[in-house]
Amino acid sequence: MSESHPQNRRLGYARVSTYGQTLDAQLAQLRAEGCAKIYREKASGAQADRRELLRMLKSLAAGDVVTVTRIDCLVRSTFDLFAIVKQIVDAGGQFRSLAEPWADTATSTGRLMIAVLGGLADVERDLIRTRTAEGRSRAKARGQHHGATPCPHHATAAGRSPAAAGCPILVGIA
Repeated sequence: MSESHPQNRRLGYARVSTYGQTLDAQLAQLRAEGCAKIYREKASGAQADRRELLRMLKSLAAGDVVTVTRIDCLVRSTFDLFAIVKQIVDAGGQFRSLAEPWADTATSTGRLMIAVLGGLADVERDLIRTRTAEGRSRAKARGQHHGATPCPHHATAAGRSPAAAGCPILVGIA
């Protein structure tokens, strides 16, 4: 290992969603666990582009151990949990949660649980896709239109260009 990535670095990740909340309790727990570097941010767990989370994932090296106080401090869905843990493991690191001891990729039980979560994430993604498609079908049956509102001139100007029908032409819109 290089000097910038000593083996088995203990990295922590702490997050709260609103500025009214404090990171103090999480930081204290992560420090007590020996986390030398703690990535912290105040952002919604639903956001995929959290700056500090992305910095931590980018900095991972083989042997690093990523610790969170609770899984919900890291993610809000099974799908996101599986995706982030997979990135950590693919980089040669380990993941663990202090409040959920089953979520420790250093143990065979932890690896099994993460594999099961991967299957659940796949089911969750399919359920979302199915519910979305069903919602679109119901809306279409009620005559609701999705997407951009059509120009009213198109209904009466069949066969003519939008400009000939008096519709504004929007430049640079794909």
